[in-house]
Amino acid sequence: MKNIVLFGPPGAGKGTQSEKLIEKYNLIHISTGDILRAERAAGTHLGIKANQYIVKGELVPDDVVIGMVKNKIKENINSNGFIYDGFPRTIAQAKALDQLLAEFNISISKMLALEVNEDELTKRLLLRGKTSGRADDQNESTIRNRFKVYNNETLPLIDFYRNQGKFAGINGLNSIDGVFSDLCDNIDKIN
Repeated sequence: MKNIVLFGPPGAGKGTQSEKLIEKYNLIHISTGDILRAERAAGTHLGIKANQYIVKGELVPDDVVIGMVKNKIKENINSNGFIYDGFPRTIAQAKALDQLLAEFNISISKMLALEVNEDELTKRLLLRGKTSGRADDQNESTIRNRFKVYNNETLPLIDFYRNQGKFAGINGLNSIDGVFSDLCDNIDKIN
């Protein structure tokens, strides 16, 4: 079973690449945003609990998010594996994910990090903001603030997975197909 953390700052191309990887390797996509929306729409216990935080504009606590991820894994335990997109975001979440996966006798296979410099990311996000209508991609100061949060809270995950021997950096400045090829080369080496 392949368990891939697809990692990178906002605008690095995680969404584009995860779609291609899911199709090629028949992986289950674990996007906490998608899971939160589905659980809320289904009115599950965890969805109702998450909604209590979301309606107040607060972050959903890690234990609720981990519970939702656990449900998704349980539903798909016989799959080829999972691709984690946008999760984990913190060391605490990574540790909780490791504990959760251990319950199923599986672990993260690899963290594949798309590496792109901030100036290029800013250009990409501003362009995406023009075409997608996403308000958070239309203001450069908002974008730069997202990078600060990413650098402070999320970037330390690289060392977490590097210390486990599971980190691989991927040059995210290559073409979409070039990045995909580099990702596949790393995934194909997983037992």
